[in-house]
Amino acid sequence: MVRIVLSGPPGSGKTTQAKRLASYYGFKYYSAGSVFREYARMKGLTLEELSRLAMEDPSIDMEVDRLTLETVKASDNIVVDGHLAAWIVSDIADLKVYVTAPLTLRILRIAGRDNKSLGKALSETLIREYSQKKRFMEYYGFNVDDTSFFDIVINTKLIGVEEAFSIIRTAVDKILKERSS
Repeated sequence: MVRIVLSGPPGSGKTTQAKRLASYYGFKYYSAGSVFREYARMKGLTLEELSRLAMEDPSIDMEVDRLTLETVKASDNIVVDGHLAAWIVSDIADLKVYVTAPLTLRILRIAGRDNKSLGKALSETLIREYSQKKRFMEYYGFNVDDTSFFDIVINTKLIGVEEAFSIIRTAVDKILKERSS
């Protein structure tokens, strides 16, 4: 049983890596962000609107976090990605990876991925990040800027997708080897 969690800011590359890992190892893939986005869609809200609402209503985050934790606990081999997922599943994760990149690069990626203007991508991202940082400190006492409890921290500005995947895969292979001995 291996539980891997990748966290980091929007546009950092965590989802790309998480999906590749799940596919490579045949593990289940779970996106905490998808749960949040689906919740927003069901309520007829944008992500930014739901983020603002979540600042006033802790039950929104609590529900997404509860679903994430339950899913991970019930899964034998899983790769989870979410901006803040590692803080939620830290006690049961076998490998915690933080993926990051400079804001300017992340905004370029988000604008391209979501077909948005740079200005819109920037404003939405800043609102989301501020909201998440504030909520997690208030609700859980987590400082999302503290990456010291992660096993691996990767800056995707400095290395490409393949190199990042290789680094993470090396750690996963070590865990799998130790478990099979």
